[in-house]
Amino acid sequence: MLQIDDLTVRYRTPGGEIEALSSISVNVEKGATLALVGESGSGKSTVALAAMGLLPHEATIPAGRIAFDGNDIMTMPAEARRQLRGSRMALVFQDPFSVLNPSLRIGEQVGEGLVYHRDFSTERAFARAIELLDEVGIVNPEAVAKAYPHELSGGMRQRALIAGALASEPDLLILDEPTTALDVTIEAQILELLEQLRIRRGLTMLFISHNLGVVRRIADQVAVLYAGQIVEQGATEDILHRPVHPYAKGLLAAIPRLGEKKQRLAAIPGRLPDLRKPPVGCRFAGRCPFATPDSAAPQILRDLGDRKVRCTNAEHLRDTPWPHLGDGAPGEAFTAPVDSAPIVVAQKLSKSFTLSSGFSFKGWRPAATVKRIKPVDDISVEIAPGEVLGLVGESGSGKTTLGRTILRLVEPESGTIRIAGETVSDKPQRALEAMRRTAQIVFQNPDSSLNPRKTVGELLGRPIERFGLAPKADIPARVRSLLDLVRLPAHYADRYAHQMSGGEKQRVGIARALATEPRFIVCDEPVSALDVSVQAAIVNLLADLRDRLGVAYLFISHDISVVAHLADRVAVMHLGKIVEIGAADEIMNAPQHPYTIKLLSAVPRVDGPARQTGHLAAQPD
Repeated sequence: MLQIDDLTVRYRTPGGEIEALSSISVNVEKGATLALVGESGSGKSTVALAAMGLLPHEATIPAGRIAFDGNDIMTMPAEARRQLRGSRMALVFQDPFSVLNPSLRIGEQVGEGLVYHRDFSTERAFARAIELLDEVGIVNPEAVAKAYPHELSGGMRQRALIAGALASEPDLLILDEPTTALDVTIEAQILELLEQLRIRRGLTMLFISHNLGVVRRIADQVAVLYAGQIVEQGATEDILHRPVHPYAKGLLAAIPRLGEKKQRLAAIPGRLPDLRKPPVGCRFAGRCPFATPDSAAPQILRDLGDRKVRCTNAEHLRDTPWPHLGDGAPGEAFTAPVDSAPIVVAQKLSKSFTLSSGFSFKGWRPAATVKRIKPVDDISVEIAPGEVLGLVGESGSGKTTLGRTILRLVEPESGTIRIAGETVSDKPQRALEAMRRTAQIVFQNPDSSLNPRKTVGELLGRPIERFGLAPKADIPARVRSLLDLVRLPAHYADRYAHQMSGGEKQRVGIARALATEPRFIVCDEPVSALDVSVQAAIVNLLADLRDRLGVAYLFISHDISVVAHLADRVAVMHLGKIVEIGAADEIMNAPQHPYTIKLLSAVPRVDGPARQTGHLAAQPD
């Protein structure tokens, strides 16, 4: 259905020309699913955009051929390609909130392709949109069709995007990280939906992801990309059970696994090479523990029978495991004194919000349909010094609200909060300075939480100066010490947020939280959007800081495998209440509450069978 031969794509940038793809060749068979995996910057999304003809104007294609159903689409006139897009080829983007038009109703957006490609009337397209929303498993599709994007949950928005892509009944569906921001139950429902559609409609899919558990659940074939090149390609079972290329081995070794408690995750050291001047030889050699002098020679993608591999040492590495290369050496585990009091005590904590819709003004007073929700409902938790309490649950269960309420970033309606022995629930904000130094937060998205106009040095120096932790002349030295603590070079003090990778920005966020020498940190989804290799390094870092400094964490995440690896205890939230809490091993191995069992059954596992269909019935959003 899709054939890409020797495709090279380059981007013009102020710093020079970047070779994003280098002689890529992949085939997607009719009715099959090919997954592209690899770190951010490896070229996955560029393959999708090139296939759809949506590359930005900075991109050039000096070589290569892209054929759809036997027709070379690169030589097609622009209008012919425009007709092909949406009618026979469709793309589902990663972030539905940024793709969906906030000013148009969902039904209009889902049916838009039918108006353009199939000459449907607006009314008929809207009616068909309702049918499509029903087909992708949305409850009450008539109401959703009349809703705006901001009124839907993340899972419903993603389903709406898929419905829009399927509207014109395409033969090829390209999905770019379609489940990255979803919790495990919604993710499982989306994957089940895609598999059912593939069987029912005979869909061909190109599936892009850095989540290898998801890939195992959905894909027939896997192509592993690194620095713009395919380094290994073959059947899903072969690649994910018995990887040969060192990079594929490193990706799989970095994944935390349920029921496999390790002291540290195996991280891949270093970072992608500079693609303005890519290495002549193996592009992974600088990070490869198996590199030899032969790695300096150009590497070709060779056929080994059961797969293709770009490595001269492939035959010798078949049965060689990835060495346990952690991100630094583990320190001695922190042990709190036996009689130490909890660092955090929250008792009978509650918080509710009022949601309103359909505003109409009567005089100067608004009248609206009012709905009250209670994301934190009579919750009591304690966290000991140096302890990690993992907090899991679906989106909307109240995890983030609980963390922010404990820190008084959201005001509680009732209950008491004690941090480091001080009751802070009844104090005015101006009296919380001591607590603000003791308790900190690492936000989920460093792009929105780091000031883009400040250097890293300024960002880290601000809390040191604000709390009077060092004389002004000593602040640069303290900043260097913080950067060293999170394993960033001292010269990063002069960088801005946009000059760093996602993992580096998250390290800066952690360093900023550590600047006040806190005893308790709320980590709100700190690794949710990171590649598995970067995720492993961040999780190792958090564990080291806990062991070295005795910092306690409330670790909020929808990635249950990461929580199981890092947490001492796990609390499961559902609809504003903690439904189960206990030791991490007990929760993971012998869950008692039906909701916990449902969450764990939905976790995509790399060690499971290649296809895991039919195991989870679709649940309403």
